[in-house]
Amino acid sequence: MRLDATYFRKFCLVCYQDHSDGYTQLIRFSDGENYEEIKEDLENLVKLGLIIESVTTDGHKSILKAIKKSLPDVTVQRCLVHIQRMCLIWLTRYPKHIAGVELRKIVLMLMKIESENDKRYWTMLLDQWFTRHKSYLLERTIHQESGRYWYTHKLLRRSYFTIKRALPNMFHFLKNPSIPATTNGIEGFFSHLKNHLDLHRGLTIRHRIDFIKWYVYLSNDR
Repeated sequence: MRLDATYFRKFCLVCYQDHSDGYTQLIRFSDGENYEEIKEDLENLVKLGLIIESVTTDGHKSILKAIKKSLPDVTVQRCLVHIQRMCLIWLTRYPKHIAGVELRKIVLMLMKIESENDKRYWTMLLDQWFTRHKSYLLERTIHQESGRYWYTHKLLRRSYFTIKRALPNMFHFLKNPSIPATTNGIEGFFSHLKNHLDLHRGLTIRHRIDFIKWYVYLSNDR
């Protein structure tokens, strides 16, 4: 399963989609990606008889928490594209320090991992990077008057630790090819939906929601 959400003006659409054929199993209109709602959705899908082998998601905290609570035995695959995209934003296109330059190169290799050997080599590079630049990551800036401090290289740290925390759930697709490595399929679905909806910009919120329901229904029918 692919699980993702997209935002429109004044509401959020949460979508649960089968990876094998792109069939949308369930949608929810809400004000955001809320833990209780997602937990309820997953439990209802199971009650309806859906067998969920894995869930590929972008790593939103509420989604991960809901999966862990409702589907403790289901494999969670973190979307590699999302991890790569966010890290590249934080590292910027032209990092000023060699640590950022090197980590950016490692991040750019992420989507080229296609085997266990690729994975081992990539994680080795990541570990070696951390060993070389650990002291740089620990550098702090201290406010002279208050004595408060913060880590100097916040975005570099954020990039590294985002990968480190996600690492246990980044490569399940290597052992099971039926597990999607990314949420690209559902993001493409959202993109097409918004393109069609943009042709009817004068619709009220109620009519926009009705349009989305019909769009999902007709997409499934095809």
